Amino acid sequence: MSALPPYAAVVLAGGRAARMGGQAKPQLDVGGRTILAAVLAAVPDATPRIVVGPPQPAPPDVVVVREDPPRGGPVAAMRTGLAHIPTEVVALLAGDLPFLTPGLVRALRERLTGDGVLVVDDTDRDQLLLGVWRTAALRAAVADVTGPTSVRRVLAPLAVRRLHPAVPPGQPPPWTDCDTPADLARARAAARRVPRRPRG
Repeated sequence: MSALPPYAAVVLAGGRAARMGGQAKPQLDVGGRTILAAVLAAVPDATPRIVVGPPQPAPPDVVVVREDPPRGGPVAAMRTGLAHIPTEVVALLAGDLPFLTPGLVRALRERLTGDGVLVVDDTDRDQLLLGVWRTAALRAAVADVTGPTSVRRVLAPLAVRRLHPAVPPGQPPPWTDCDTPADLARARAAARRVPRRPRG
């Protein structure tokens, strides 16, 4: 198997989490570890690993930076994170994906063609913050954006490949996120049913 090119990771871990009572979603516990820890564990070989958001606990080798302007939204966070990336390839990930695995990140890296590759869920919806990209393409896409803009609009012009990953029976989908208290409760219940998450 040919070696894959080096890559970095940008994890978007900001947002006010108003529906969570203001708690920082990435620091919520699912399955005995924070969601952010789970996301970072899926990219152990990424260098550097950049977390964009307010100051929060992270491993010592992870760089935590604040988006500019603070609370400026995910596109501002993307721009800030990408400024720290020296590699030609970058994983762009949401900070609230407790069931993300290294195996899925590798599968995305293996399928990178054009500008990027992202996951499509079982409703055929693009998971815009679950993908691997050419760093230069992402930088160009966010370079001239001003004001609040959706990630979907920014990524729309790019040449994107899509991956619909197979989900093993009984395993939570890797695109499971935690936007609401109900989402969090479902994720915690799923983690209890699957105490040993796949690592590869």
